[in-house]
Amino acid sequence: MVGERKVFHKGPRPGGPGGRPMGPGGRPGGFRKRGAPMPRKVCRFCADKIEIDYKNINLLRTFITDRGKVLSGRITGTCSKHQRTLTTAIKRARMIALLPFTVI
Repeated sequence: MVGERKVFHKGPRPGGPGGRPMGPGGRPGGFRKRGAPMPRKVCRFCADKIEIDYKNINLLRTFITDRGKVLSGRITGTCSKHQRTLTTAIKRARMIALLPFTVI
């Protein structure tokens, strides 16, 4: 412990005022500037009754980034049930070379 110095945190603290976690839109608790709550994202597969298939490449491409990563359900609005089947379909499409694993 001899010779060690205490490092103080520089810059703003993570989170919102009082250390609360930030919600969507950069506001604590998921509220917008005017006080209205953020609109809830709806699962496309539940709303439109779309079947997830590993051969439907156009549908799967909307749920991966340009680098080849799978987008999370928080970003896309997909429910957890369909997010699991979507991830499995993307992995199957990658294994038979319909989708790339990574894009450099």
